[in-house]
Amino acid sequence: MPEHLALTPAWQDIKTKLREAVGASVFEIWISPLELSGWDGAVLTLKGDPGTDAWVADRYGAIIERCARQVLGQNVNIAFSGDPAAAAHASLAAASSRRHPSAQQPLPAAAPERINPRHTFNQFVIGEGNRLAHAAALAVAEAPGQAYNPLFLHAPPGLGKTHLLHAIANYLAAFEPHTTVRYTTVEAFTNGFIAALNGRALDRFKALYRDVDVLLIDDVQFLASKAKTEEEFFHTFNALYDSGRQLVLTCDRLPSQLTGIERRLRDRFESGLVAHLQAPDMRTRITILRKRAALDNISIQDEGVLELIAERVTDNIRSLEGALIRVVAHHSLTGHQIDRALTTTVLDAIRPQPSRPTPGTRQVSIAQIQQFAANQFGISRDDLVGASRVASIAWARQLAIYLARELTDEPLQSIGQAFGGRNHATVLHACKRVSDRIVVNNDDAAALRDLTDSITSSQS
Repeated sequence: MPEHLALTPAWQDIKTKLREAVGASVFEIWISPLELSGWDGAVLTLKGDPGTDAWVADRYGAIIERCARQVLGQNVNIAFSGDPAAAAHASLAAASSRRHPSAQQPLPAAAPERINPRHTFNQFVIGEGNRLAHAAALAVAEAPGQAYNPLFLHAPPGLGKTHLLHAIANYLAAFEPHTTVRYTTVEAFTNGFIAALNGRALDRFKALYRDVDVLLIDDVQFLASKAKTEEEFFHTFNALYDSGRQLVLTCDRLPSQLTGIERRLRDRFESGLVAHLQAPDMRTRITILRKRAALDNISIQDEGVLELIAERVTDNIRSLEGALIRVVAHHSLTGHQIDRALTTTVLDAIRPQPSRPTPGTRQVSIAQIQQFAANQFGISRDDLVGASRVASIAWARQLAIYLARELTDEPLQSIGQAFGGRNHATVLHACKRVSDRIVVNNDDAAALRDLTDSITSSQS
């Protein structure tokens, strides 16, 4: 039997890894048609459509080789039967690696440092609220510096901005392994800049961020009030942009709303494509939960479980997935089946459903919420709306802001004004903090439930 036929089971394993790496749609179009046509113990020869072999070899050859080496060992090389030059090159490379193992070419980097390998385009759930942002990010990944430069993604926390940054990095690592990509947050950029100044290593710092093909920057709103860091970032931005290299930035608000940042930098943020991500609708939330369950190999027999979570958790994806994780954790710890009863019990603990006033009854006001929160935590209302950063006061303030958003129809700006003139971004941050804490801490969930009950019962 020809040796390559004996390799058929291993080829199926390689194809399984390729499907996971490139996603189902890409796999079905370009990888699935490939056939195993030869194997000499060192070179794996593949055969596809003669009209597309060269393109597939150029586009996906590196990732096919990486997956093959994961199954067959590090000395494997890939060739295409329709590309004699590639086959000859692979044979020479294999012979060289046998003679000089230390000279073997390294595998392409799997992904830039700090990038989450699970955050890929294939795992990103597309809905009406994020379709433009997803399409723009994919276009940037496919043609860095040519599509939209800079790409500015803005949305409240937890709606997928960072996921798209990581997806760009993972895509480039898979399909363009020689493209240099760097991901960072403004906080890390700031800390690195300060360390470079103190250590007289500014040239090394500049090279770290300017000698790249693609720079991905998270949370640019935190450049506000950091004059020296902002100045350095401005020159980094210009150095990359002027040389045609790609920048992708995320922020929790529009460039025009970054009042603490100089106009010249805001103008640069607006010079490319500004794309907004909105909170997912009901159908998208259910799809997100279904995909997360599949990714974590969680068996959900009753689709109503996902519907219950999606109905209750509407503000952001992080909280949505956190609620599912909490339900699964209760199942693991108690042995109770994952059904609607268990889900309702968990959601009632971590995400109390506020009882809104019925028509004709008196609606709660922000001032009343503030007074109830102050009473529950034993502080004055002035402290609650003031500037104190004492942990207990800050937590009481965040709870009150959260309930002001849940129990009243006031816009974010009005809520912020009622809490000492804070802006809408601070209101969203407070709501996110509460959403995150009640998912992982029973005491925090109980505090929210008690405060909610006190407020709503006073309105009956």
